[in-house]
Amino acid sequence: MERTVKTFGGLDILVVNAGRQQNREDISKVTSEDFDKTLKTNLYALHWIAQAAVPHLPAGASVITTASVQAYDPSAILLDYATTKAGIVAYTKALAKQLIEKGIRANVVAPGPFWTALQSSGGQPPEKVQQFGAESQIGRPGQPVEIAPVYVLLASQEGSYITGEVYGVTGGAGIA
Repeated sequence: MERTVKTFGGLDILVVNAGRQQNREDISKVTSEDFDKTLKTNLYALHWIAQAAVPHLPAGASVITTASVQAYDPSAILLDYATTKAGIVAYTKALAKQLIEKGIRANVVAPGPFWTALQSSGGQPPEKVQQFGAESQIGRPGQPVEIAPVYVLLASQEGSYITGEVYGVTGGAGIA
């Protein structure tokens, strides 16, 4: 964080978008090591990064985290992943309450089925990858370019009255 602040002269937007997702058909297949690795990647890293960044964020800054529709409608095969995404929602809402006094906003983007490397690298069973996202009301997975405008809004001055919110980009699935 120090190097980033030194290189760019400050920090006014923080996006935490890391994720680990491994499908497991049965709870007995979710090892303690897998569970721990998913929590450390998806939730601990968010905390560590936010903790390092907050002292450098000025009033007007924006923190944006990435959860998932899995926080609200978890798939049976994503126990650990869904758990972390629900944690990200709660963490970010609490962080928004802490940071509001400093004039810093914090919000969550909760994607539905989006085509990313998570799907083909173990996030979905291999036999289901080709049909991934077909169950969305739009009938296909989203593409990263279709979610980017939400991050841009939340990072911009046009989003300066938005804090503590969860923005679902789900292809019609909803998040609540």
